[in-house]
Order: sequence, then structure tokens, then C-alpha cells
Amino acid sequence: MKITKICCIGAGYVGGPTMAIIAQKCPQIQVTVVDLNHERIAAWNDADVNNIPIYEPGLSEIVKEARGRNLFFSTEVDQAIDEAQMVFISVNTPTKTYGKGKGMAADLKFIELCARQIAKVSKSDKIVVEKSTLPVRTAEAIKSILDNTGNGVKFQILSNPEFLAEGTAVQDLLQPDRILIGGDTAEEGQKAIQALVEVYANWVPEDKILTTNVWSSELSKLTANAFLAQRISSINAMSELCEKTGANVNEVAKAIGMDSRIGSKFLKASVGFGGSCFQKDILNLVYIAKSYGLNEVADYWEQVIIMNDHQKRRFSDTIVRKLYNTVSDKKIAFLGWAFKKDTNDTRESAAIYVADDLISENAKIAVYDPKVTRKKILADLDYLESRSAEANAAHILSFQTAYETCEGAHAIAILTEWDEFISYDWQKIYNSMQKPAFVFDGRNILDGPALEKIGFIYQAIGS
Repeated sequence: MKITKICCIGAGYVGGPTMAIIAQKCPQIQVTVVDLNHERIAAWNDADVNNIPIYEPGLSEIVKEARGRNLFFSTEVDQAIDEAQMVFISVNTPTKTYGKGKGMAADLKFIELCARQIAKVSKSDKIVVEKSTLPVRTAEAIKSILDNTGNGVKFQILSNPEFLAEGTAVQDLLQPDRILIGGDTAEEGQKAIQALVEVYANWVPEDKILTTNVWSSELSKLTANAFLAQRISSINAMSELCEKTGANVNEVAKAIGMDSRIGSKFLKASVGFGGSCFQKDILNLVYIAKSYGLNEVADYWEQVIIMNDHQKRRFSDTIVRKLYNTVSDKKIAFLGWAFKKDTNDTRESAAIYVADDLISENAKIAVYDPKVTRKKILADLDYLESRSAEANAAHILSFQTAYETCEGAHAIAILTEWDEFISYDWQKIYNSMQKPAFVFDGRNILDGPALEKIGFIYQAIGS
């Protein structure tokens, strides 16, 4: 099958950027991204591409090039599904907040709704591609729904997980380490795999396109995120030991990272990992292992999450302890709220949990992030349900610049590694703060000795 029309259900952090790149690199293919969220689709169609709902370096330029040519954003879901030969499912798969598996298992209700909608409106054979991160053997459930509620239409299910790092998603799509496509081993399944291979082959070398059975593909995504998160929790565990022994975690990380068997990536000690994938996918992996009775496997991976939660609590506890065991009515300036630089995504950001801890201690939190709004900050805190929305709003101060945010503060906490924080006039910031002036560097990005020379009391992770 030669693919000329693609539909993607879900205009979020995966669907939007992925389809924009496919449209740019495959001008012969019409790509339509659909979503029931009218506000989100309107933002993707905004005349000013700088207002698209997702911030990724380079993304707005790509959208501007392809939008209206062969890239379209629409709320007409049924029409787009009906016309497409290949349908990507890129909807959210949050952790369940109810019933069996609550707090661990992936909630697949949106995936099932997509499958039922595809089955309902399809009048021709289609290739359905899992792009969302899913538990192993989800394809089986999707195929069952499609085969039993369809209109005599034949479906092939492929797993094509994304391996994007937010903040570098465009480069990850343009020059991927690998493209993974899993499908049925029978002839029709292999034809479907080849159809998707040919789409990616427009810009990805074929030796970087890996094909597997569908179960290996589904599990590879969870495993990749678990391994990456494990490295972060491992170096964060060592950071606490470094602080007790006088070692420096940056020096330890450099020493072990030079070992070719280990490598240097994901060995940056910090306040902890965030984002939509790592915690959710590890909890999902834990749940799957437990469901098969593999309790030791489950315990092993759950420890990665336990360590990450501990690191966030340890950071907020350190702030309270260093500020003479009370932050009541003290202004703590947060530089950064996004879970990492170069994105406006705040899901599972360490900043949310550190702020929640400090608000419970009656602190006033002043927040500056170049890409995150006050509305989003309050929504993140309200989601935790630790207190009323009114109480959260009373404790959160928002400013347009970092300098205003830090003025009169007792302490500064670096929660996101935005490059601009490094080049600030730190003497000016020091002069405007309460004394003694503290800096708690949760990302280890600032020049500690230089700040101490100015007069700051500087606290880094792991030293």
C-alpha cells in the first residue's frame, strides 16, 4: 500500500511534532492531525505560528512551512479517519486514578475510544499505528475491538513508539537514533510494516529503521524509559552520599562517565526527573511485572521511583533546614517550573512537588519561567489536591522577569536548567534580596564559587 493520506488522533506533545516532521519530509502525503479539543486545534491553526500550543525549538518554522500545504489541524475526526489509509493513535495514556491498578497501571480508556471510533467510521482497509506509550500486548486489545466492531474492514495494527526528548524533539525526529516498528509476522502484517518503513525512509536511513514483532516494540519503549530514569535515580542516590562524605557528584559522574561501558549521558545529578513518560512508564512496568507475579522485578523498578520522590523531598527539606528550620512567610524565588529546559511541558515537574512541600510550610513562592504561565502553575498545584485552589493562589506570586521574582526573596531555588539563568546579573539579584541570601541549585548549572564570592550562600546537589 502506497500511503498518500495519514490521520493522527491527538494533537499533543507527540502527535503535533511528529506529524509536522512527516508532512515536511513527505510533501506527497496529506497529513491531518485531529483532536476534540477545539482550543488546542485553534492554537495549532493560529495565524502567528509562535502561538502554537507546544514550544519546541524549531517546531514553529516547520509548522509554518507545511501547514496549509499538506499539514492540517482539524476537529473533524470522523472525516479524517475515513479518508486516511494510515491512522496514528497519539492520545494520552495517563496512570489510572481509580479501580484496579490505581496509581500504577496505564489508563487505556482513550485508546479504546479511538479504536471504537476508527472501527465505527472506517469504510476501507486501514493500518492503525500505536504512537502512544502503551503496555505490552495493548495491540491485541485494539485488534480485537477493530475486528469485532468493524464494518467488514480489515485492519493491521503496528506499534511505532516515540523516543523523543522534550526540548530536542525536532532534532530527535529529524535525526533519530532509531525508528522502531513492530507488527504482525504474517504476510499482511509485513506489508503494513513496509508501508510505514517507506514513509520514514523519505528522510531516515533504512539501517536505522528497526522492525520487530509488535510485543517487542511495545515493551522496548517502556524499557528504554525505565533504563534512562534508572540512571538519573542512580546518580541522585550517589549525590546524597557525596554530600555526606565530601565527594563531589559532578567529579564522580565525570569519572564513571568516561568508562565506555557506562557513558556520560543521563548522569547529571538534579532535584529529580519529571515529564510525562518516565514515572508513568516505570509504574506501568511495575504493574505489568506484578500482574505476572514477578514481584522481585517489580520491586527493582519501583525503587527508581522511590529514589526520585526522595530526591525531591530532600531538596525541599534542605531549603527549610538551611533557612533556620522555618520558611513561614518567607519569599522563595523559583527560577523555572517546566520539567526541563526548552519546553513548556510541566507534567510531573519537580518544581510542583517542591513548591507543594514549601507551601505546606507556609512559604510564599515567587515563580518565573520563560514559557510557563501562572494559570498552568496553579493548575499543576491544584491537581495535587493538597489544599484549596484559593490557598494555592494565595501562596503563588508571579512576575514577568527573574529580577522581579528574586527581589526581596530569602532564597532562590533553581528548578529548571534554562540557559538564561546562567547569564543573569547575579550581583544585581544579590543586592535586591534579603540577607543572608541563599541559592539552592537543583540543576547544578550555576558557578558556585562565583556566587559565593558575591556573598550568596550556595547549595548544590551532591557537593
